Amino acid sequence: MFFDSWANIARIILIGIMAYAALIVLLRLTGKRTLSKMNAFDLVVTVALGSILATILLSKSVTLADGVTALCVLIGLQYLIAWLAARFTFMSHLVKSEPTLVVYQGHYLYDAIKAQRLTPEEVRSAIRNQGIANVEDVASVVLETEGSLTVIPCSDLGRKSALVDVADQIAHLN
Repeated sequence: MFFDSWANIARIILIGIMAYAALIVLLRLTGKRTLSKMNAFDLVVTVALGSILATILLSKSVTLADGVTALCVLIGLQYLIAWLAARFTFMSHLVKSEPTLVVYQGHYLYDAIKAQRLTPEEVRSAIRNQGIANVEDVASVVLETEGSLTVIPCSDLGRKSALVDVADQIAHLN
């Protein structure tokens, strides 16, 4: 069916505006962490928020109050889990993956690349994006917890304080 009634269209517009406003207010109240680069946990929350918003808009059986309550519960849980993960290491390990070293001292770590389902081409692309032409000029490339690749050139190595999260992986290589 292409058209049911103007009342349904008006309901979708009105509920959509109110639900969208409620979602924006909730996201602003919970801070930037809710909108940060996504790890797997954040992706699940984002998809669920979208699903709830769509259900609020299109399902007549879900009231605005029910939908906003669902948004509050989900955002509240995301805030609580993120708060706990920031304070307790065990909780952080439950919801976030560890960064993985994929290049070290100019050498590809093929086992790590394969284990993380990357390709050497993706790693080379990240290196080129940093304006580096030779992998030998790279101190390390780290696959971060949210999936991005961080390239550290040899010229920027310094004291290696940013590599503390992959120190155990480096120790196995030396």
